[in-house]
Amino acid sequence: MKSNIKYKKTKLTAETKISLYKAMLKPRLIEEKMLILLRQGRISKWFSGIGQEAISVGVTMSMLREEYILPMHRNLGVFTTREIPLYRLFSQWQGKANGFTKGRDRSFHFGTQEYNIVGMISHLGPQFGVADGIALASKLKNKNQVTAVFTGEGGTSEGDIHEALNVASVWQLPVLFCIENNGYGLSTPTTEQYNCKDLADRALGYGMESHIIDGNNILEVYTKISEITESIRKNPRPVLIEFKTFRMRGHEEASGTKYVPQDLMDAWEKKDPIDNYRSYLISEKILTEEQDAVFKAEIKAELNTHLDQADAEKKITSSISNELNDVFQDFEYQEVEENSKTEELRLIDAISEGLKQSMEKHEDLVIMGQDVAEYGGVFKITDGFVEAFGKDRVRNTPICESAIIEAAMGLSIAGIKSVVELQFSDFVTSGFNPVVNYLAKSHYRWNQNADVVLRMPCGAGVAAGPFHSQTNEAWFTKTPGLKVVYPAFPKDAKGLLATAINDPNPVLFFEHKALYRSIRQEVPTEYYTIPLGKAATLRTGEQITVIAYGQAVHWAMNTLNKHPEIDADLIDLRSLQPLDTETIYASAKKTGKVIILQEDSLFGGIASDVSALIMENCFEHLDAPVKRVASLETPIPFINQLEDQYLSRDKFEDELLTLMAY
Repeated sequence: MKSNIKYKKTKLTAETKISLYKAMLKPRLIEEKMLILLRQGRISKWFSGIGQEAISVGVTMSMLREEYILPMHRNLGVFTTREIPLYRLFSQWQGKANGFTKGRDRSFHFGTQEYNIVGMISHLGPQFGVADGIALASKLKNKNQVTAVFTGEGGTSEGDIHEALNVASVWQLPVLFCIENNGYGLSTPTTEQYNCKDLADRALGYGMESHIIDGNNILEVYTKISEITESIRKNPRPVLIEFKTFRMRGHEEASGTKYVPQDLMDAWEKKDPIDNYRSYLISEKILTEEQDAVFKAEIKAELNTHLDQADAEKKITSSISNELNDVFQDFEYQEVEENSKTEELRLIDAISEGLKQSMEKHEDLVIMGQDVAEYGGVFKITDGFVEAFGKDRVRNTPICESAIIEAAMGLSIAGIKSVVELQFSDFVTSGFNPVVNYLAKSHYRWNQNADVVLRMPCGAGVAAGPFHSQTNEAWFTKTPGLKVVYPAFPKDAKGLLATAINDPNPVLFFEHKALYRSIRQEVPTEYYTIPLGKAATLRTGEQITVIAYGQAVHWAMNTLNKHPEIDADLIDLRSLQPLDTETIYASAKKTGKVIILQEDSLFGGIASDVSALIMENCFEHLDAPVKRVASLETPIPFINQLEDQYLSRDKFEDELLTLMAY
């Protein structure tokens, strides 16, 4: 059989050429077996990469073993070329314990540090930003390594992709961005995905080098990518590769291929990467039919042995405690006691000082955010940090919240802590996906922690309007895998921030803008920590329990100061996730009356959950219904008189007195 692909002469040895063939043959034979098992109901879903094997294999064999690869659905060849034992892959697809996700996620939605692979999530785009972070770590540590990341042409329509390309170009990160242009995103053809001749042309807009490669020609893929990766190691920079290829089966098997014109299918079938390469090897007398038969028999025997091993494995079992314990990475809190010397600091100064001392303690801790470098951040919290720690560790970012949060995840994968400053907590909506789907879920899914702190300047009272005044903590306490901290005082802010940075899990650290320069307190001068999940009881009493956090704590204090006759427990939650239910329940059982004050609007807020917990666990001790006091169910208005009307501050006194009289 004559090859329909033209293979140029190379300096590759016959041994290397055979290795490339065997590496492509293996995922093809596995896929053919998986399609049979799918029809038998022995696996639940399959995303076929048949016809695209040359890309996965060629790229992976061009990479060093210690370099990270971030594959997608159709990159089985990445996993097999990295020599993951097949029984582990089969166990993964069957949802068994020898897989990589303990049955918690499917197919290729997993990563493994053992093989330097970081699997995808269904949202596709975040992979590019995570690759940026891993590459940034390589650059910071002077490793001279390349990070390779895959997507399909359909994924390039996502905003995360564009943000990540821009960041990689601005920071000159050593990333190989691989686009497998296989003609269709599910059933949507490329003509309905983008309106340019080649996706590689987009690199011009990012000031980035790009190449177009025949994705079905294994020799072209391997030789060109080998040259490019070697060049990137010597001269770190991002490179965009568009692989022209075709998907010979449906997006996943249930999709079918009826939407593909038959003549197009026939044309690409003639360009099958394995059939053509086999013909080339035989014509060059590098491979014989007999050798080919031996290779296939060996792979099939390995496949069947490992499949039998996976089939014999018992169905996965777990317990509620196992599931809950894997949401977060274990964190052994280490108390650093406060020193005796103090100085009076504003909240903003305490946060800045705590952040600076953490930068000194963790020598590779990176701060990222808009305007955080020379300008010092819009609130000047990082003022002077560039001079102290350098621009490698205090990094201005483009306006691209998604890509920067994803880059923080990549840094964590590579073993580096980071703090991301969201200019305002409202802007986290532009990076919501990586927060709730990547940072929050990775440890539970495949045992990869997200060692990231997101600093969240928040709150009303400064006449900043609907887009700069939200206190949106409840969006994140709902999401398992995230920790949420919300201090009201300078001393707490400094110690809690130190602990949040020490904690290897993702922490959203809310800082109320109206308190930044209005609240002062004596704060220990040296580094110290305060545990997460421990509320502070600011005053004690017997008649009523008042629970608040953030700015609402100060509203509650002011009201109680006006009414010295009210004998109240005042609890500052400080930490919303984890929540100090022990302190809450003890106080509720003691006083019998509870009122909860929050700045956020009422429905779905923290007060609702705290109220429900008290009703469920302390009901027989209560002398009145638990009362919630919150702001209006509207967006936050701008002008002072409307903002004052919106806030729960002025409602609290009447509600407190009414509950006292119940």
